[in-house]
Amino acid sequence: MYIIPGWILGANLAIMSKKTFKLEQMFGSKTRAHLLALFLQHPEESFFVRELTRRVSAQLNSVRRELKNLVELRLIVEKIGPDKVTKKLSEKKKYYTVNTNFILYEDLRSLFQKVQILLKQNLVQEIEEKGRVDYFAFTGRFVDAPDIPTDILIVGAIKQADLEKMISKFEAEIPYEINYTLMPKAEFLDRRQVADRFLFSVLNGEKVVMIDRLHP
Repeated sequence: MYIIPGWILGANLAIMSKKTFKLEQMFGSKTRAHLLALFLQHPEESFFVRELTRRVSAQLNSVRRELKNLVELRLIVEKIGPDKVTKKLSEKKKYYTVNTNFILYEDLRSLFQKVQILLKQNLVQEIEEKGRVDYFAFTGRFVDAPDIPTDILIVGAIKQADLEKMISKFEAEIPYEINYTLMPKAEFLDRRQVADRFLFSVLNGEKVVMIDRLHP
């Protein structure tokens, strides 16, 4: 029998303010929220504990505690892998993967996809408030296009220090590092005119355009 915890039943996007929204507000723990985001975004992957601590930037004990809770819930599956030297199963080689047969798996996947949309909207809004944005597009890893050399393209004028702070806060919520490109409007127009390889790899590739004041 599944006992569904309150942090799942109580998750509600509608009550979250765009200005203050954070994943831990929905799931009660920053580490838990980031682990869930990582597992649900990569259902085909398995992770060792120390890899998880690095990926979600959390303390080892905190990760272990949340993994224990998620395994007991049956949302995450714990497995034991072989030692590289002895080839025998070892308790030290435990790894974890999401249970795609979990009763609320698809619901949670859908919820986190909506969360990602909200976080992206927040980022765009914050950047617009800090400077002039003529073009903004999510690409690269956001659209499963690893060959594209950037994940965010911003054309406009904004202080680099302000942008770095906002990107860092965004990375902490996702949670993973991203590559972004800030380009002044004049440079964008010049590079587009000469069919710059980098720029055209973005413009001709998969992307989600949030702002476009450059194309009538």
